[in-house]
Amino acid sequence: MRSYWSLKLSDVVFFSLFIFCSNATAQFSPDKEIPRKFERSNYLFPIKPGNTATITGTMGELRDTHFHAGLDIDTPGIGVPVLCADDGYVSRATATTGGYGNVLYVTHPDGNTTVYAHLDEFKGTVGDYIRKERYSRKVSEIDLAFTPNQFKVSKGELLGLSGNTGGSGGPHLHFEVRNQNNEATNPLVYEFSEVRDNLAPLVFKVALKTMDSKSRINDQFGRFEFSVIKKGDTYSLPYPILAQGTIGVEVLAHDKMENSRFRYGINFIEMIVDHQLVFTQSIDKVDFNETRRILAVMDYQTLGLSGNRFNKLYIDDGNRLDYYPGVPRKTGILVKEKEIPVEIRLKDFNGNISKVHFELKSSPLVEETPLLNAMSKPYETEIIENTLKIDIKSCSSNEATVNVWQHGKSTSVSRTYEGSNRQVYLINLQSILPDSIQTCQGSIKFNFKDRVPSETAYTYYSDLMDIEFPNQSLYDTAFLEIAYDTLSKQEIFSIGNRTIPLNKSIAVTLKPRATYFQSRDLGLYRKAGKGYAFVPSEWKNSRVKFSTRDFGQFTFLRDTIPPTITKIGLSTAAARFKIKDNLSGIAYFEASINGQWLLMVYDYKTGILKSEKADSSKALAGDFELKIVDQAGNESIFKQKI
Repeated sequence: MRSYWSLKLSDVVFFSLFIFCSNATAQFSPDKEIPRKFERSNYLFPIKPGNTATITGTMGELRDTHFHAGLDIDTPGIGVPVLCADDGYVSRATATTGGYGNVLYVTHPDGNTTVYAHLDEFKGTVGDYIRKERYSRKVSEIDLAFTPNQFKVSKGELLGLSGNTGGSGGPHLHFEVRNQNNEATNPLVYEFSEVRDNLAPLVFKVALKTMDSKSRINDQFGRFEFSVIKKGDTYSLPYPILAQGTIGVEVLAHDKMENSRFRYGINFIEMIVDHQLVFTQSIDKVDFNETRRILAVMDYQTLGLSGNRFNKLYIDDGNRLDYYPGVPRKTGILVKEKEIPVEIRLKDFNGNISKVHFELKSSPLVEETPLLNAMSKPYETEIIENTLKIDIKSCSSNEATVNVWQHGKSTSVSRTYEGSNRQVYLINLQSILPDSIQTCQGSIKFNFKDRVPSETAYTYYSDLMDIEFPNQSLYDTAFLEIAYDTLSKQEIFSIGNRTIPLNKSIAVTLKPRATYFQSRDLGLYRKAGKGYAFVPSEWKNSRVKFSTRDFGQFTFLRDTIPPTITKIGLSTAAARFKIKDNLSGIAYFEASINGQWLLMVYDYKTGILKSEKADSSKALAGDFELKIVDQAGNESIFKQKI
């Protein structure tokens, strides 16, 4: 799955790595501040210039599914004036239900484009034009491009009012600066005096991970988290960590600013092993074609299970991000001898630095460890890198082997280590994909079907489903698990493990065994939390085709219940409703007054639908009608005379 550079501290490191580390060491000193480079520009801060700003998000932050591409500037509610950063022209405007919501793009003479997202209202002549186009085309969502001479704007000109449209989590302005290659660069390079940051990043935990079956951490195989002790801006572990073999390092940390409760991402991370710089991550720009590759930067499985975003200081096979200047694609720490000092340096964009210190102490492999706690369950299984770890509660017979079955053949596997009423077995999944394992606690069944590479296209065929994986659809080699079950006559198709991220959509063809009466109310759904998410699909010759960027459980459900419409307010001034659907979700809506199309704007986060008149001076009067249709074709209609 992953490859690593090897660091044997008693010998010379690989020659190419030695050259890299020597050069890096010459440029780097633990006590030397890394110089900052700011751009010369007279860009105006877009929200209340001259006043100290509260920043709620910074560029390069690790979000759940993407890199954050700009600054989030807090606004006290909705309706704060948004000002143009410099002279230029409005080159694009979009209004969408999700994403950036209402957003303007302004292109400047220096070639940059500034972006102003989540606006509540567009203002000025461009605002009037956007509203007219929405009415002319009878659409709520719109994407418009403009010529350089169409809507010129000046520095400090009012562009709109701040809001909470699209995928915003609260009222704010999302502000970006994009270069001529349409890459988002960090707005903080323009050294806005409104943004103050003299606080170093905060560190909470270090995680260490065994990267192959011959590696151990405190005599055990797996991933282990360690809380750090803080002293000023320096953090440490109070004791050395016993280690052997190839070890991966992760860190849980975030940045802070004065007078703010918000957490920020950390753009620059370095790791120094035995006084040699071996890892550097520098996020100074975001390519919009690569934003989903964030899932290769953080530990996605831990995010899904605990909600914590640990930053990896190792590089997956499928990680093609250009955020590691000078770092060989092969990374990791090989522990063989003596104590190895490790230092992690985390720097925010303002140059504030925090350091983490700990030691890895070489410890030979053992067959018995007192560190294992007694188990309450008969067994537990976990996949770490290429290795299947099986923890088994010891039996009275104290058996030292298990039988691994694959394609009708059995292989005896010896116990790897034990302790405190537990036995641990490690199985290399690159060699064996077990159908089941017979233990003294009973049989453990698995649903492995094949190994899916991260770098090449791959297609899986079976009588249950076909799956097409395009090139680089995975961030790392995956061990594909497929299962089929029926629950209350409901077919459930399980594809992969939900904690494994997908970089690109995969194409799936399901082959249902049950017979379905095909009608619009029959839909495909993916299990999401306690509910279901509608998945667009196509029936063809009794098979179902769809694309997905998520592994999980898929099933067929019928949605026969129309959406609900709740009136909040309806007057000559405005119409406001709350709409909701029980299963498939809202597909579209449309409203009219006296038969004439009326623009309605939808906030999916709250379910609020509100009107926007073509002419604000004219009253809404006459016969009002609102129609809501869900993904299954069920519709609800509300009528009232105003």
